[in-house]
Amino acid sequence: MAQEDVFKKLVAHCKEYGFVFQSSEIYDGLSAVYDYAQMGVELKNNIKKYWWDSMVLLHENVVGIDSAIFMHPTIWKASGHVDAFNDPLIDNKDSKKRYRADVLIEDLMAKFEAKIDKEIAKAKKKFGESFDEEQFKATNPRVKANQEKIEAVHKRFVAALDKNDLEELKQIIIDNEIACPISGTKNWTDVRQFNLMFSTEMGSTADGSSKIYLRPETAQGIFVNYLNVQKTGRMKIPFGIAQIGKAFRNEIVARQFIFRMREFEQMEMQFFVRPGEEMKWFEKWKETRMSWHKALGFPEEKYRFHDHDKLAHYANAATDVEFKFPFGFKEVEGIHSRTDFDLSQHQEYCGKKIQYFDPELNKSYVPYVVETSIGVDRMFLQVISEAYTEEKIEKEDGKVDERVVLKLPAALAPVKLAVMPLTKKDSLPEKAREIINDLKFDFNCQYDEKDSIGKRYRRQDAIGTPFCVTVDHQSLEDNTVTIRYRDTMEQERVAIDQLYTILKKEVSLKELFKKLK
Repeated sequence: MAQEDVFKKLVAHCKEYGFVFQSSEIYDGLSAVYDYAQMGVELKNNIKKYWWDSMVLLHENVVGIDSAIFMHPTIWKASGHVDAFNDPLIDNKDSKKRYRADVLIEDLMAKFEAKIDKEIAKAKKKFGESFDEEQFKATNPRVKANQEKIEAVHKRFVAALDKNDLEELKQIIIDNEIACPISGTKNWTDVRQFNLMFSTEMGSTADGSSKIYLRPETAQGIFVNYLNVQKTGRMKIPFGIAQIGKAFRNEIVARQFIFRMREFEQMEMQFFVRPGEEMKWFEKWKETRMSWHKALGFPEEKYRFHDHDKLAHYANAATDVEFKFPFGFKEVEGIHSRTDFDLSQHQEYCGKKIQYFDPELNKSYVPYVVETSIGVDRMFLQVISEAYTEEKIEKEDGKVDERVVLKLPAALAPVKLAVMPLTKKDSLPEKAREIINDLKFDFNCQYDEKDSIGKRYRRQDAIGTPFCVTVDHQSLEDNTVTIRYRDTMEQERVAIDQLYTILKKEVSLKELFKKLK
């Protein structure tokens, strides 16, 4: 099945099983804004806890804050967002649709990459274990031709970004005959810059109000609180400040479900270091963050680093952790060496010293910063995309059954345990309730008595519940139950008083943390 079709099924699954709803759907929805439903909010909170605890609990020199969404408007002047927070946009004159010019070009290169991957996959299937991928890539004419196309486009693309040459971006689109996905035509306008910040008014009257912005990133809330945290926490460099919070960007080209939204949530940590040591910490945090992703158990080949073609105005090094979604490799997390740009800018604009006295060096300086920034929504989409699985199961009578299962990491699953009485009578529901009442303080449990056991299993598979427990008449006699494992569908008889130990080991974040470097 084509990956596009799988992704459509995934989006439909998210609505059907209570993970993500279109915002304001009863009013025909609000474009690129989504609500997290009853299962989605649990998964999202578990992702945030995994990140927060890995940052704040596991690092003695990282603390957290929660800064306000509304901030003094001069902050965004100092940070460069007022003048430089733009996307290059281009319109198709026939469809009247607007696109990001850089994304159109990146998608073109991704199509060439997909052609290369297809050739490699065909050759692997043909030659089996004897297949030498590197030799094939170096000698196959179709692969070489597509690689040359990528390199040629990439060279022009990087040069255009470096010079902020909007005419060249349009020319790359024209030369490569990139068509509008809607109209199929190549009738393009010029490329223009568009500022992404939402603005609003603060004040009780029109005359007395002032223009402020909804924050486009959470990082500035950390920078303007740097001195407060450092002094009150008696923090010594190197140290970090972590934050989870909402940010807002007026994305004209919002697409791919929750991948790119106008209201989203970020998990960011700014790590303050001595000038000159930033690249050492940049490499360390690259390794640490990739380890955090891989600890979830998804295939290693789904991850890669992608160095930025054009550095932001504040950075001297930047890379992305990319994950292979159904629509290709896309950024999930950014790791940036932001130099001393932000603190120096705020020091200049506010007129106050924002420095650190280093007792070992016996001097004061503005710290350098290494940032790790990950989108909660993109991480959610990554987890659920990789977990979504369609399986065919051969039954004892020879018929083939199908199931859709979310093979979520157990620690992130919205519901950890479903407890099911075999029937609605003979004191079985009461026994099932006893089990839930014993476990609900430690685990999110769900009681389910409707339909056959098979249908109930399928419902729990669809929301990613790692364990199902069936209470039957034997349970009343010997206090044992049948526990069923989601991924293997294997079942075994266990004592009720063993359930806590089984769940504690399998669904604890501690098991993920043990895998971290």
